[in-house]
Parts: sequence; structure tokens; C-alpha cells
Amino acid sequence: MVASPALAEQPDRQNHTRIEQNADGESFIVLVHPRPVVDAANAFVARITALDDSGPQLNAVLTYREDAGLEAINNTERLLEGRTVLVKDNIETAEWPTTAGSLALAGNMTLRDAPLISRLRANGGVVLGKTNLSEWANIRSSNSSSGWSATGGQTRNPHATDRSPCGSSSGSGAAVAAGFAWAAIGTETDGSITCPASVNGIVGFKPTVGMVSRTHVVPISASQDTAGPMATSVHDAALLLTAIAGSDPLDPATAGADSHAVDITESLATASLAGVRIGVMRWQVGDLAPLTALFEQALRDLEAAGAVLVDVAFEPDESMYADEYTVLLYELREGLDAYLAGSPADIPVRSLDDVIAYNRANADREMRWFGQDIFELAAMTTDRAEYARARANSLRLAGPEGIDRLLAEHEVALLVAPTEGPAWPIDLVLGDNFTGGIGAGSLAAIAGYPHLTVPMGAMERLPVGLSFIGPAWADQLVLQAGAAYERARSAAVPVPSFEPWSAE
Repeated sequence: MVASPALAEQPDRQNHTRIEQNADGESFIVLVHPRPVVDAANAFVARITALDDSGPQLNAVLTYREDAGLEAINNTERLLEGRTVLVKDNIETAEWPTTAGSLALAGNMTLRDAPLISRLRANGGVVLGKTNLSEWANIRSSNSSSGWSATGGQTRNPHATDRSPCGSSSGSGAAVAAGFAWAAIGTETDGSITCPASVNGIVGFKPTVGMVSRTHVVPISASQDTAGPMATSVHDAALLLTAIAGSDPLDPATAGADSHAVDITESLATASLAGVRIGVMRWQVGDLAPLTALFEQALRDLEAAGAVLVDVAFEPDESMYADEYTVLLYELREGLDAYLAGSPADIPVRSLDDVIAYNRANADREMRWFGQDIFELAAMTTDRAEYARARANSLRLAGPEGIDRLLAEHEVALLVAPTEGPAWPIDLVLGDNFTGGIGAGSLAAIAGYPHLTVPMGAMERLPVGLSFIGPAWADQLVLQAGAAYERARSAAVPVPSFEPWSAE
């Protein structure tokens, strides 16, 4: 789907000028908007056409505008200077419907921008299009295939097109890795930014919950949801976060955001790890020997950059995960009911129960590959007291007795671990095949704390990331550490092949 004619058909608008006068009153023409932003937007559109619409058909982008350069040339004097951004299709933008990947929301044309999108545009960003995602942000079924939605089909990983892009921000991760935009916006409840960033070989940042508004974003969890940037460098992720962060009176969690939403790129270029104490979560490395070797190489790079590494032993209380699940079920029903009831669009569903009924009535298109057991369980999760107990316990174990305790006891500023294992083969019949025991992202997700993943190399040409996790509102510190590691990294970062994986 294309919103307006191709830029090439309107050459008279590719550059803007203005007339000014010098001290002698003589008039002269000043070029206001240079051509490079137009060329960049056109190049991204060309790559989408060649690699998403055809060629390997990554199915990462659901819809885009071919004339993005027309908007870009009007924004070169603002923070993002006309850079193009793709947006996960559970975030409302005025020009397209917001489907969350579901056919039930195909007509969810709200004609409004989410506040984070309004900030993006106000800061000179150009919304290039919407990206595919794991349907309903991967909360519908316990047997799903990450990156599949009834609206967009199966997204493919550009590094190995027969392997998973992870999720639920699958299209955003694959699109940035494939060079379809300067950056993208994803959302995360638990791993939905960091996992696709890791397996697609890009930078992904889950900010502190409350840094970015969630208003007009299809919800899962009021406790854990957040939008965040996905980009090819830490600097670009920080720049995009700076553009979209800030307080929103409609989202109480963001009340303190303005005091933290400064220029987050400040000091990134000169950030140093000299003397910075970092906790190494060795129990979260898993047992894949090649991944362990890459992690050890990353640790040597951190030490070479001056970091002081401290081994940290942490074994999570399993009740944390069980209680998180209870929280997600309860808040999904509550939040989705409110979102659907409040949509100004003409849609056939106004509650979670309506969605469940819609899926049953359209099972041939919606549930061929997997069902909706999580939805059905969420519809029955109504015990408010049990929910409150579960939230208090999971938050305590992840935050005060998890990340906060580890930082304090070991006198470290940050924690590091591998983010996730490499991408697994796509299997619509049996679903995802995550490698267990790797990473500590759930701690940051449940606590609502910042989590950054930066590429640290590849296993058999399959990317894997290094996680940096910090305390609440330490977003800039986490990004500075990631930028310093990025400069010190000695491992080669893989380039997408746009072909199926094969052994060499």
C-alpha cells in the first residue's frame, strides 16, 4: 500500500529555497532543504521494493509511502533532520490503520497519531511506513511463530531467510537490518525489542517504563509495556529515543519522563568505560560453546576499554515468572478491553471476548497455524487480589531483590549477559524454539528497567547480541556503556545475506 505518488513524479518539490537580503538590500536565493534527505528516502523505498515486495520477500513492511522524501525535505532543520522511521503496527499513526497484525483490526483507522508519533514528527522524523509483527504482540498463543500475523504473513530474518526474526517487533528488527529505513520503533513487554534486535544483528533499546508514552498503542501490560528504538548504532537509537521520549498526561507512568528525556546522545561519542564496574551474569550465558566464546571475547573488549568486571551469581526465583504471567493475563484483558472500546474506528471487536469470538469465526485465516489459548486464559483471569499479589511479588523479585540487589551487593553500575541465542528455523507447525537459559531480559522487563542489546558477533553467520541492563531511569548510562563497547568491539558484525541459511 502506498499513500501518495512517487517522489520522482514531483521533481519540482525535491528542493526548497527561500529569498533573503544582505546588508545592502540585495536579494539572493538560499537553498533550505538539501537533496541528500530525498536521496536517502528514495533509497530506502527502493530497497523495500526490491527486497520486501519482491526478491527474498522478507514481509517486514506492511505499508509504506513512496513519497517520504517530500516530508523529509521539510524537516532538515529539526532534531532528526528528515530521517525516515518505520513504526510497528500496534502504534497508531494517522495515515494508516493500526492492526496489531489481526484481521479484526484491519479497519482500525483511528486518524490519530500516538503521542510518541507526534513527538517523532515534531522533532523532524518522517514516518516511512508500518512494520509487521507477531500478531497481538505474541500474546495470543503459547505455540506461535514469532513474526507471523494474519495481516502480514511470516516475517523473515534477512541474515537467514528461513530463520526466525524473533518477536514481537519482528518487522521492525528485520527492516532495520535489511536497510529499509534509518531506524524503527518497536514495543516490548518482555523481550519484544531486544530479542529481534539481537537475532537480526542490530541495536535495540527497551527504555525505562514511563520514558515513552503508551497512549494509543495496542496494549498488553500497563506494568511492562514500552516503545523503544531499533537502529544500526547506539547513537542512532539514542537519537530516536530523544525524539520520542517525554511525559504524557494521558499516561501516568510517564509523569517523571520530562526530567529524564534530555538529549540522550550527549557524551555518547566520548563515553568511557574506564573504571566502570560491570556485573557479569555468568549463570545467564547458557551452554552453547560458540556463544560462550563470543561472550568471553566481548568481556575482553570491555576490559580492554577499562571496565572492571565482577562475576555475579544470580538464580531467579521461579515464582517471578509464574507471577509475571498472571500479571500479563490480567492486564491484557483489562487494557485491551479499554483500548478496543475507545477506538474511534469502525471495528467489529470492542473487547477481548469479541476478539476471541472473531478468531473462532475466522479460524481458517486466523488460526490455521496456532490457536488463542493465552487469550482464552486472559479472559478468565479476573481475580484482582491475586493479580495485585502477583504483581507485588514479581516486581520485588525482579527489581529490589533482583537488579537493585545485584548492583548494590557487588558495587557495580550495570549488568551484562548475552541477549539471546541465535535465530532458529521458522516452523509454523510447531512454533518457536527458543534456546533456554540465555539472557536476563525478563528481569529488566518485569522491573521496568532499561535494557540495551548491541551486536557482539555471530554464530555460523547468525547474529547474537550483548545485553546491558541498569537501574530505573539510568537509560543514558546504559546507552553510554553500549556506545563505548561498540567502539571497543573486536568481533566482526555479520552482513545480511538475504538467503536461506546453509553450512559452509
